[in-house]
Amino acid sequence: MSDYSTSALEIVRARPSFLATMRSAGPDFWTLTKPEVNFLIVIATFAGFYLGSSSDVHGFSFVQLLNTLLGALLVASGAGALNQCMEHRFDARMRRTSGRPVPAGRVRLATACWFGVALAIIGAVDLLVNVNAVASALAVFTLASYLFLYTPLKRKTPLCTLVGSIPGAMPPLIGWAAATGSIADSGAWLLYALLLLWQLPHVMAIAWMYREDYARAGYLMFPAKNQANFMGWQTLGPSLVLFFLTLAAVAANGGGILRYSATAILGSALLYYATRQVFLPSRLAARELLKATIFYLPLELLILVLCANRFDRSHSRGDRNGKRTCRPGTSRTESTQKGQLRQGKLRGDSRQPSRERAFRP
Repeated sequence: MSDYSTSALEIVRARPSFLATMRSAGPDFWTLTKPEVNFLIVIATFAGFYLGSSSDVHGFSFVQLLNTLLGALLVASGAGALNQCMEHRFDARMRRTSGRPVPAGRVRLATACWFGVALAIIGAVDLLVNVNAVASALAVFTLASYLFLYTPLKRKTPLCTLVGSIPGAMPPLIGWAAATGSIADSGAWLLYALLLLWQLPHVMAIAWMYREDYARAGYLMFPAKNQANFMGWQTLGPSLVLFFLTLAAVAANGGGILRYSATAILGSALLYYATRQVFLPSRLAARELLKATIFYLPLELLILVLCANRFDRSHSRGDRNGKRTCRPGTSRTESTQKGQLRQGKLRGDSRQPSRERAFRP
């Protein structure tokens, strides 16, 4: 009897230490998910979902939006953890990453791998079951191309940044597919192009700041010669194209002098920091360019989200409930008003149709 009592007492005494261990390990598992990257992923996914969804209040599903964001976040978190597992030996050589949980020895490699696999599977299944197969497939493609294409290429060619921008720009496509079940609309690819171009100056700023660290770990972020020229054409060129592309995105999403002005100001600021980094390269200039890109993306997506109209659809499609949609280039409000006018004339009704306001959460 005393043996059983002693065992029970030992278990009770061990419980606080177990809880303390879990509390101390929590921040490390949080770090494995790369939360600073996931913040921007969630914003981009939300923008894609919102801009792709119907302007009708009854066609917007908050539940589906939450499932989309949760699934995308889990897959991205799993990708971040698995990336750190694959690169833990190289991370240990870099000052910037040597303190990460796996190379620092705070989390076992196998534990981190299973953690990443579990997050990725749960996220993909959530998208498949609660959203749709297209969004889930895009998320799985993003995970696979990031881990098995971009990650190994970082040690083989400086063009890895171009390859990595392909999966890196997928979040708005995932959001759009979650809202519509398709990525055939031009608006979806406009958002994709925006994020793809944005990544290049963003990544180049990080690569320039830590280029000695990357070289120490064997990552080929720059060619052996003409590093400044390589950094320049991957920084200034995309920033310039991005300036005009965002103006086109505003035009496709309703226009308006305030939105044009805000977009032009944001684009000009990004161009200023990109130009300074290209012609006067330094660690300080790269750091300020990095900050500029971090502020730029959510603010530009916010401008697009706050536009009065959704992107014009290049292909008309019906709502899920079978209602007829408006013609390409015609807003839902205008289509509704014209239909009400026609019905009023047929009935001899002289009343004016009520104005439908586009839904904004």
